Amino acid sequence: MTALWLGIALLSLLAVAFVLLPVYRARQSETETLPDVDRRELNITIYQERLSELDAELAAPNLDRDNYDSLKLELERNLLQDVDETENSSTKPLTVTRQAIITAFLLAILIPAIGLAMYSKYGRSGDLSVAMNQPADPFNGKQPTVDEAISALQDRLKLEPENPEGWYLLANTFMSMQNFKGAAEGYANALKYLPADAPQYAGVNGQYAQALFFASNGKMDDQIRSEVDKTLALEPFEVTALGLLGIEAYESGNYLDAMAFWQKGLRNATGEQADSLKSGVRSAREKLIAAGETVPDLPELAEAKLELTVSLSPELASRVKPDMTVFIFARPVGGRMPLAAKRLTVADLPVSLVLDDSLSMSPDALLSSADQVEVVARISASGQPRPAPGDLSGMISPVAVHDQVDILELSIDQIVE
Repeated sequence: MTALWLGIALLSLLAVAFVLLPVYRARQSETETLPDVDRRELNITIYQERLSELDAELAAPNLDRDNYDSLKLELERNLLQDVDETENSSTKPLTVTRQAIITAFLLAILIPAIGLAMYSKYGRSGDLSVAMNQPADPFNGKQPTVDEAISALQDRLKLEPENPEGWYLLANTFMSMQNFKGAAEGYANALKYLPADAPQYAGVNGQYAQALFFASNGKMDDQIRSEVDKTLALEPFEVTALGLLGIEAYESGNYLDAMAFWQKGLRNATGEQADSLKSGVRSAREKLIAAGETVPDLPELAEAKLELTVSLSPELASRVKPDMTVFIFARPVGGRMPLAAKRLTVADLPVSLVLDDSLSMSPDALLSSADQVEVVARISASGQPRPAPGDLSGMISPVAVHDQVDILELSIDQIVE
């Protein structure tokens, strides 16, 4: 911090210099005009002495009237010329009043003071303090343990508490360690410093409710319900909050409500979250069927995975190199955008693999969203997904997506024209 304050002091002195320099120059100007005044008075004195000498010569009489008048006229002209030159060479001095000097000194004091006040209010001295107090490498080049990393993060948050990203990272770490109380505190602090209109606010609030729920041993209380309601008011399809309501309903035996909450959550759920919600819906559905309830089929819960083997036709083997790219994907029949895709090389062939939602290109374009697809494998000479003449390909179409039990055998045996 010493360097910072030294820099501020130097800049303040520079600002003061800009204010006081004009005053100093004006005072110098006043001083520099005095020699010109003395010179003018000297010329007048010389004129008077010369005129007295001419008067004495006329009275002697050593000088007649005509010569006297001529010499006097010349003397007067010389005097006028000297006075004019003195005035022309002089700059009218700038009068520096006492009030002007006081004003200048007040400005010299106020400018640094105002600057420091504005820095104190709008500057980020806290960030600078954190950065300067943070060791360059707190672990001395060693890989820290989880406990050491957590301790370092906590130390940083003590210095810089207004850091929602840091609190969120700490909360997620505690959540993975099943330290639910610590996670709840971390999420609460993240929400404290995260703007309420931030797009991720609802998601963090849902995770806060989840941490509170687990910290209370899976019991829903008024605080948790309040946080769930707050989350869903911000985002009606927030997955975590809907998941908690589903758990509460399921454990209370309200299986239809549990299914409804979890199915609603599936709208935004992806990956493991979606798998977990689907598993919950299936379990609730089985409970209802076991109780003699009539439950409609749920196509969205059907397995969406395609098992296949991909091989290269021996007749085309001479046309490829081991490092050439192989694209394997499923797309809607007659469509272009892949719903699930995997990238390999010729060296990987033949290969067995599974296409499912985990390989989807977008959460809005899932393999499970289609009833039928075409499965394509293409060896790209350019390495680009777009097909080009000379590429090698193979395709199976149409293929039913849901409840596909057969292993598909796909051969790359065509040349793209």
